[in-house]
Amino acid sequence: MTTSTKNRRLRKKLYLDEFAVMGFDFSCKLNAESGLDPEQFFDTLIDFIDGQELMIDIGGSKFEFVGYVTTAARYGSATEANRADLTALLNAIPGVEDVVISAMTDAYYGM
Repeated sequence: MTTSTKNRRLRKKLYLDEFAVMGFDFSCKLNAESGLDPEQFFDTLIDFIDGQELMIDIGGSKFEFVGYVTTAARYGSATEANRADLTALLNAIPGVEDVVISAMTDAYYGM
């Protein structure tokens, strides 16, 4: 069921209702004293993202990162399983601290 008064073609073009693309924010810090190499961290993160067929937009500084994760599929969405898997991955890497994973949000409209 749709909540929009727009026709199906416009809903699809605008990524609304059943065509909404969902994703989630995350943030974490790398403990500088842990010896974790930021390049190793990113290699692990990229392997995970590629393996789950996701996309990531990431920013931050050398030891603090924030990012947004969504699917690589055109009209697909990230899933709760993707959130859980990323949480488990980040918590399993020694030297990664303060992991925060947000609730699912609309990738285009932020709701």
